[in-house]
Amino acid sequence: MNRRTTRTLAAALSLTAALAISGCSSDSGSGSDKPAKPEKPVMTVSGAFVPEPVNDKMAGGFMVIKNGSSTADKLTAVTSPLSDDVQIHETKNQKMQQVPSMDVPADGELKLERGGNHVMFMGLKNKPKVGDKITIELRFEKADPVKVELDVKERTHNPQNENSH
Repeated sequence: MNRRTTRTLAAALSLTAALAISGCSSDSGSGSDKPAKPEKPVMTVSGAFVPEPVNDKMAGGFMVIKNGSSTADKLTAVTSPLSDDVQIHETKNQKMQQVPSMDVPADGELKLERGGNHVMFMGLKNKPKVGDKITIELRFEKADPVKVELDVKERTHNPQNENSH
């Protein structure tokens, strides 16, 4: 091979390599070179209830919040016409304390249940009775807010004792 052929061959190889590299990284409109946007979490709620409160000072709210997406989220606030002060409480070592948020895992659930984590209504505007419904709105870090109706149940109500079919 002479020098001219070698240069031509090197130039052709360089051009081919450059085209191959630019073809791999070019934006063809599909957005394939950008990281996938996380899926927005979608929350659903089941088993929501409040035991009939003893007085108008406080009441607990219980439910299961299910995250049907592959993106984790956090419950960050709860509002209700029943109280201007609705708190998120965690229970550790049989002591409850207010927390700013609770994790709702991707493709998982957050259980708010008796003896565990729950929602606490402080300074009730009225005392609900068995059969009433309490409206709340759950707010999340990423997911859209969710409106939920909690059934007011007997003080001794325990959903774990109900037959589920």
